[in-house]
Amino acid sequence: MTHTIRDKQKLLLRVQRLRGQVDAIARALEEESGCEKVMHLIAGVRGATSSLMAEVMEDHVRDHFVGVKRKNDGSVTQAAEDLIGVIHAYIK
Repeated sequence: MTHTIRDKQKLLLRVQRLRGQVDAIARALEEESGCEKVMHLIAGVRGATSSLMAEVMEDHVRDHFVGVKRKNDGSVTQAAEDLIGVIHAYIK
């Protein structure tokens, strides 16, 4: 079972929250809210999307890279942790 199936409900809840944030942007535009408010809403969606991507990528690495059954002298685990750190830095 892959991590996206195992964590399906948790991920879907995050997507529903994202949908609500995008709807808030649409409402702000329809109400002709100021550009500062709209930009803050957009920034919130960007952060939430990046966070979701980071979680899925991290789970992917842990599940498919670290969790693979093979001889592990610690270097594979460290490489995965390094990759996860780079991904988090890149997505922010």
